[in-house]
Amino acid sequence: MTQQELASAIANILESSQTPEALFSALLPAVGDFLESDRCFLYLHNPQTNLGRVAFCWVRTPDIPTVYNEKWEAQPPSLPDEDPMFAAALRAEPSIFVEDVETGDSQVLNREFEQENFGHRALIHAHIP
Repeated sequence: MTQQELASAIANILESSQTPEALFSALLPAVGDFLESDRCFLYLHNPQTNLGRVAFCWVRTPDIPTVYNEKWEAQPPSLPDEDPMFAAALRAEPSIFVEDVETGDSQVLNREFEQENFGHRALIHAHIP
């Protein structure tokens, strides 16, 4: 998918989606295809309540683990200390690209945390303030 095709797909999705559920259910596959990724998910965090959940997840093939939390869950107070990327998102810093979790900078990511919770090797941690 080219950037032009992605822009067109996003415009069509925005015009035809009546609910947030329909919008994100359609957007994630388009973004995943464009990025040629295996999985794309949207994590929501409420800073006032410190609750979070993965509300939407798309996987390219069934053998890719799905990350999904139907219910809002309390985030441990230690999460920003355990996950530098979560801390960066809380500070509304620019998005992060990690080519290889195994060799990534420990100031940017916690390799053990990523392996234990997500199992991915490369990622884009895009922050939407």
